[in-house]
Amino acid sequence: MSAAENYREIVEQLNVHAKKQEQTTPQLIVVSKTFDIDTIKPVIAAGARVFGENRVQEAQGKWPELRTYAADIELHLIGPLQSNKTADAVALFDCIQTVDREKIAKSIAKEINAQGKNLKLFVQVNTGSEPQKAGILPQAAHEFVEWCQNDVNLTIEGLMCIPPFDENPGPHFALLRKLARDLDLTKLSMGMSADYLTATEFGATHVRVGSSIFGKR
Repeated sequence: MSAAENYREIVEQLNVHAKKQEQTTPQLIVVSKTFDIDTIKPVIAAGARVFGENRVQEAQGKWPELRTYAADIELHLIGPLQSNKTADAVALFDCIQTVDREKIAKSIAKEINAQGKNLKLFVQVNTGSEPQKAGILPQAAHEFVEWCQNDVNLTIEGLMCIPPFDENPGPHFALLRKLARDLDLTKLSMGMSADYLTATEFGATHVRVGSSIFGKR
């Protein structure tokens, strides 16, 4: 099937599965990293409006043009953010899901004020405590989110995680849901191509799907 057909099928899957679980259908974020303008355009034509990119520089090379095909596109940064790219990220993206350390939080707050932007923000939690992976450790999440809210005046909407690829994702999704509830946060970005339906069962409000739409990178 084409990427557009895959997109429509996943939207339908999410609707049916969420209804069965008595959950709200999560927002499907189409992960378009590494794919070019001509590959992404048919998915926009199929109705996709929310996209995720990992790298600021790559997104800068295609999204100014792609936004001309639909006025209501929402772009999420779902990869690690370097502080020297913060100004560009705040200018280009509508949501940053990878706030995970004080330096980045301060840098984002500075740019939001300088650019007068109203940005959606998520804190990334390293639910598997993996040393090679970005994200605040679960035991530090509560203090970090409150610091972002109170000391830097950032509006944190939710939490995001990427579970270890070789583990059952369910306990990680459950942990993220518990952290969000404890912090009175309403948004949960969790679940990718291999486990987006499982994430729906745990109350995901956003799922990030790329390869199941576009195929292998």
